[in-house]
Amino acid sequence: MSIGDIFWIFFIISALQPVMQRRYLDAMRAHKVAQIEQKRGTRVILLVHRQETMSFLGFPVMRYIDMNDSEEVMRAIQLTDDDVPLDIVLHTPGGLVLAALQIARAIQNHKGKVTVFVPHYAMSGGTLIALAADEIVMCRHAVLGPIDPQIGEMPAASLVKLVQEKPIAEIDDQTLVMADVGRKAIRQIEAAATELLRDRMDAGPAADLAAKLATGLWTHDYPISAAEAVALGLPVTTDMPPEVLELMRLYPQPVQRQGGGVEYLPGPRRRVTRTR
Repeated sequence: MSIGDIFWIFFIISALQPVMQRRYLDAMRAHKVAQIEQKRGTRVILLVHRQETMSFLGFPVMRYIDMNDSEEVMRAIQLTDDDVPLDIVLHTPGGLVLAALQIARAIQNHKGKVTVFVPHYAMSGGTLIALAADEIVMCRHAVLGPIDPQIGEMPAASLVKLVQEKPIAEIDDQTLVMADVGRKAIRQIEAAATELLRDRMDAGPAADLAAKLATGLWTHDYPISAAEAVALGLPVTTDMPPEVLELMRLYPQPVQRQGGGVEYLPGPRRRVTRTR
């Protein structure tokens, strides 16, 4: 066998390895989802966004909630009987408002109980989806986030504040237009959040909470802990099923560099009582 043959064999194996690994993970995920559904008697829907490594070249692509996600989630709900509970596993930085709101309203209209699981984080649009659930189950250190809209890369609330505090003669037309769009976006998101929350709390508290989440009280990446979410009035518990965490282990983040990262021995660690 020549060096050229060895090179091509190595190249083919390297090219096929990510594909084979992806198929293995897909099979393991399907098996774990089936286990959870059988144990809980629910339909499990995952909305998990990691940096995905595409094709054999290994280019990372950042994922977020998009229209394809809303179509798939709504299709899954339509294929589920009305009285079958839904378990939604959320792990997302957020995404398009339209897509997140479509998912939230589909969840809200489902007659069976809807439980949202947040193992690590569900920010922005992910939090908007969680607001529609009957129960939100978070790990103790998992977080939700504000749902204040962003105009381009700028917070809508900050644009509105800018045009209110600065002389209008010193503000360019584009900024004025963005601030006007931002004002409308805040009003729309606040109204949508109030509508979602009114199913599970009185109108007054629902409106107050929607205002806190949508009007720029915090920075957009502010982490709302499970304890703070309970204080805000959200139906949050921290009784996270271990099988959900096991499922998340099947969504590894692709490693882009050597060194660093987190490592530990797998499996639970129990306190050992020693006798002398």
